[in-house]
Amino acid sequence: MFSERVRHMMARDPLLIVTPHSTVAQAARLLAASEFGAVVVDQEACVGIFTEHEAVARVLAPGWDPGATELVDVMTRAPVTISPDRTFGYALRLMQEHHVRHLPVVENGRAVGIVCSRDAMDPELEEFICEAQRREVFR
Repeated sequence: MFSERVRHMMARDPLLIVTPHSTVAQAARLLAASEFGAVVVDQEACVGIFTEHEAVARVLAPGWDPGATELVDVMTRAPVTISPDRTFGYALRLMQEHHVRHLPVVENGRAVGIVCSRDAMDPELEEFICEAQRREVFR
């Protein structure tokens, strides 16, 4: 899994894309309706990323109005990105070094997907569930 290319691990469809002038409330509605934990701000330039954690820490905790706060004011600007041809292990190392959980995947300057640290748990979790189910059959 760690040597797998990001291209094969990334979530890509539908990639959640918003504009810098979208409100936090608009981004939160997109996140709530999806399985993603982050939105990419401007697909063509990937000027930022906005995560569930940022919604809590940068908007709700300080008491800002999510309906009036624009992402441009609270997003992470110029986020750390990764190429789809890098390994997932490298992506995890980048996340750890930069203390982030989501990396926009950028190819030719355009966001094409997103990779999340949570993705590292999925294969192992799947194996665990399969093993638990197998053991249940033999009880």
